[in-house]
Amino acid sequence: MADLIYHTRHWAGQDPDRLAFHMCDTAEDVSFRALEDRANQGAHLLRQLGLQRQDHLMVLLENRREFLEICFAADRSGLYYTTASTHLSQEELAYIIRDCGANVLVTSEQFAALTDAIARQMPDLTILTCDEWNQRADRMPATPIKDEAQGLDMLYSSGTTGRPKGIKWPMPNDPPGSRTMLIDLLGGLFGYERDTRYLSPAPLYHAAPLRHSMVTIKSGGSAFIMGKFDAEKSLALIQTHHITHSQWVPTMFVRMLKLPDDIRGAYVVSSMQMAVHAAAPCPIDVKERMIDWWGPVIHEYYAGTENNGFTALDTVEWLTHPGSVGRAKLGRIHICDEDGHELPSGAEGEIYFENGHQFIYHNDPEKTAASRNAQGWTTLGDIGRVDPAGYLYLTDRKSFVIISGGVNIYPQEAENALLAHPDVLDAAVIGIPNEDFGEEVKAVVQTTTGQASPALEQELIEWCRARLSVIKCPRSIDFRKALPRTETGKLFKRKLWQEYRQP
Repeated sequence: MADLIYHTRHWAGQDPDRLAFHMCDTAEDVSFRALEDRANQGAHLLRQLGLQRQDHLMVLLENRREFLEICFAADRSGLYYTTASTHLSQEELAYIIRDCGANVLVTSEQFAALTDAIARQMPDLTILTCDEWNQRADRMPATPIKDEAQGLDMLYSSGTTGRPKGIKWPMPNDPPGSRTMLIDLLGGLFGYERDTRYLSPAPLYHAAPLRHSMVTIKSGGSAFIMGKFDAEKSLALIQTHHITHSQWVPTMFVRMLKLPDDIRGAYVVSSMQMAVHAAAPCPIDVKERMIDWWGPVIHEYYAGTENNGFTALDTVEWLTHPGSVGRAKLGRIHICDEDGHELPSGAEGEIYFENGHQFIYHNDPEKTAASRNAQGWTTLGDIGRVDPAGYLYLTDRKSFVIISGGVNIYPQEAENALLAHPDVLDAAVIGIPNEDFGEEVKAVVQTTTGQASPALEQELIEWCRARLSVIKCPRSIDFRKALPRTETGKLFKRKLWQEYRQP
């Protein structure tokens, strides 16, 4: 057991008072000794609640101390733990609980009305608030459970393009503390180690914040967890805590870049060694400005929660391949047409990975089968191309493609053009019905000032036409106070799409 170094027990033995994680909103510090004890107590409680290896635990919590303590408890108990979005409706939450087969739900008073309704629907489901969890865990031993086993998250897609899908990996047989696929991949690429000070500005229920935070802690580093993203507060935390690593989505970059110059210049970010971003294609000009500001520390990757494949590149690579999301680090990339035939370098098609990490969609053999082609390669439904050097470029999601007059239009191009305008804070481009062409291009925009006018609409349309062919540009623009995004930055295009198709 001595060689199982990716375990809080190892780090608690080496340096018990060392910081495992810090909750930025409440200023709570949790040492490796405290986390080890709390995870052991939680594991005993999970066994007392009747949960055995490969059973399912549901967590519905805002970013708070107990979130990671509970996940580390489940992770050493051989459980599948599902962290639910805090924006789910009662129907959506009930669906996920039933689909994953959770026996226990841990939540907080913030969601009392929602979970009370769930309790009436599911009388056999054990529901504990954080207060109840803490009271019961306090009475448990702080020693390891006898049947400790490695667990796994089983996360659900955000449902931005359809009903959420449970993404399930095979349960590993190696004991907790072993070098897992995620530790090998994320630690190897991004350098998470003992001296890492990792800032997580997004909700922990999402795959990347949860996995990167846990890998950091398992590797002996310290995670700094924000309650929610705030552009200026993020800069202040980087300076105050000498943050070395962080993870972002492009919308966060946009919001930080659009802070007034005097605010951006007031904070020192020179401690940053690696700022990782993913989740959506980053507009080229946004990334160039971030590199100019933070230096050559911007790293990008492309992957889904499924981890069926993984690409990445650093700043130096990106500057010679602007717009790319990198070369394959897990799996081999193939670009295929609609009939499944492989396309040559430079051609756009659906992105497949060969020999990536295996997954299934829980309880959904049809969607699992649809994610694979005849060769067994897997896809998430994204469209892209690969250059001769093997660098992948994303075009858009297959489900977001606008077909106007028989021409395929990828919304990301117009969205990137709009975001480059100084008055635009956020933008979405969708296809809306058109009697003559089937669909036409519509933009929905949030301005930096909250102000809108017909003159600004025309200015933005002309702005796009100066940068793109006319067919790719919006024919009309609506203005909103905010666009429907998840807290992790993903756009709920499906909601906009449905809204514009209502009679």
